[in-house]
Parts: sequence; C-alpha cells; structure tokens
Amino acid sequence: MNSDATFSPDADARRLALEVIATLCNVKTTCAEQVLRRADVPEDMILRFLTERNPTTGKNRSKREAGSVILDELARRGDDQVVTRKLIKLAARWTAFHLAQDEYKARAVVQKARELDGILAEMEEREKVEHDRQLRESIDRQRRDKEHIVRRESALLLAQFEQAAVDGDPQQRGYFLEDLVNRLFNLHGIKVRRSFRRNEGGEQIDAAFEMDGWQYIVECRWRDSLADMRQLDGLAGQVSRSGRQTMGLFLSINGWFKHVVPLLKQNPDKSIFLMEGYDLRCVLDLQADLRELLKGKLSALNLDSEPYFSVARLLG
Repeated sequence: MNSDATFSPDADARRLALEVIATLCNVKTTCAEQVLRRADVPEDMILRFLTERNPTTGKNRSKREAGSVILDELARRGDDQVVTRKLIKLAARWTAFHLAQDEYKARAVVQKARELDGILAEMEEREKVEHDRQLRESIDRQRRDKEHIVRRESALLLAQFEQAAVDGDPQQRGYFLEDLVNRLFNLHGIKVRRSFRRNEGGEQIDAAFEMDGWQYIVECRWRDSLADMRQLDGLAGQVSRSGRQTMGLFLSINGWFKHVVPLLKQNPDKSIFLMEGYDLRCVLDLQADLRELLKGKLSALNLDSEPYFSVARLLG
C-alpha cells in the first residue's frame, strides 16, 4: 500500500476498485453477477458494463475500460464512494480465485483490498466517533438554547400573569388568560389551536390542544368568584359533542366551589380534569414541567377517579 505521505483514500480506493472489477473474474457476465451486483452497482450500469462498445473502435469494452466508465458515472451521480467501499469489502473477503484469469494477480488484489479495508475501517471508525461527538454537541447546544428560550419566555409570561392578577381589568383577564395558555403550551411543545367557533358559530371554544393522540378542549376562567358546576357542565357539553378521543381541561385561576370535585366524581364519563392558578403559576415559575403536570392530572383522573391533581403532589 501507499505510504502515509502519499496515501489518498478516495484515489487509492478508486484505483483498487477498478483492479477488483478487472482482475477477480475473467468472464464479464461472471464479474457482473459475482462482483458488481454484490456491490450494489445499479442495474443500468451493469447493462452498460456488459453491452457498451468503445465508440472509437466499435469493439466491446474490456472489463477495465467498462469498469472505469462505471466508476466515472457513479462519481457523477455521487454514489461512487459507497460502491467503491463495497467493492473493496467484497474483495477483502474473496476466495473464488478459480474465477480469475491470473490467480496470482487476483490474490495480490485481494491482499491490497484487505490492507486498504483495514485502513478505511479505522478511518470510518474515527469519522463515526467524530460525527457522534459533533452530534452530541449539537443536541446539547439545541437543548441549552431551548432551555434558555423557555426560561426567558416563562419569566416574561410570569411577570405578565402577576401584573394581571394585581391590576388587570376583570373583563380583559379572560382574554389574557386564553392568550397566556396558547403561548405557554406552545413554549412547551404542545401545539394549541386558538379560540374558535364551531357548529355553525353556535359554540365558542377557548382553546384546544393535542397530546399523545388525544384532543383536549380547554375552558379558561379568571373571575373573582369561584367556578361552579354550571360552567363545568358547559365544558362537558362541548366534550360530549366532540369525537370519542376528546377530554376537557377546566382552568379556573381562582378555583371552584367545594362541591365541584365530588360532583365530577359522580360523572361516569370521567372526561374533565381541573387546573387552577397555583398549578399554572408553578409551571410559569418552572417549578413544574407542563407535560408532567398534565400527565399527572390525567393519571389521577383515569386511575384514581380524581378530577383534581394538585401540582403540590407533583412537587412533594
């Protein structure tokens, strides 16, 4: 093999691949079957290898000449390195020396292929290690960037939430809460459909989102008074008029009357779960992960028949 000073992986590999095509099999058809097809050379290239004539002499091309045409065309298509590597791997494991016109030349080519195969394997391993390192760094960088964005945007949303709680217009707080939910859920990778009307304008949906194959209708409420079953019955009707894989999330910043949870437990559908201002604030303050909180609430509803799972249980 060439010394390290003159070794050029692509050029040396191409030269050796051409020797493999020209030397290992004496008969063209045998070379096509035992070498080219096993190296995944495209069928149109194999057909050219078998049938194409030299435009100057009009004679069938030799294996070496036809092989050179194949490698040139593969290089033009951008597939030459893959096929060349396969040809060398095939030659490194070659034992059918009886197919060659000159067994000694074939053995010499196979020995070169074994040496180059080892060198290329080491290079590929180093490249793989470097690729994996760069991939890990890229993933870590993306994660850090995402965490930075989440921290920055969460701090902004929390400040707006606290400001609205102090001096927000009671009539406008409901609209602000809908917008806050949209921005918060999107920030945590949960795509939200903003407020919309359906059933020919007969129903107003505050928000909706999809998670793990289920659809969730969200009712947002920010009133000074506690929520009662009349508001939750409205959400229950919206859920019942939706598809089977639909549930309802009732978000009431100031909570609900104490009779709400017992009445929800009596509902055999178990399709509505609750969220209050403390839950929301803990997510905004990054004390709790939104997805984990939602999944905790769903597990409590589906397994324990508890419509309200407090963020305090997640943090405790």
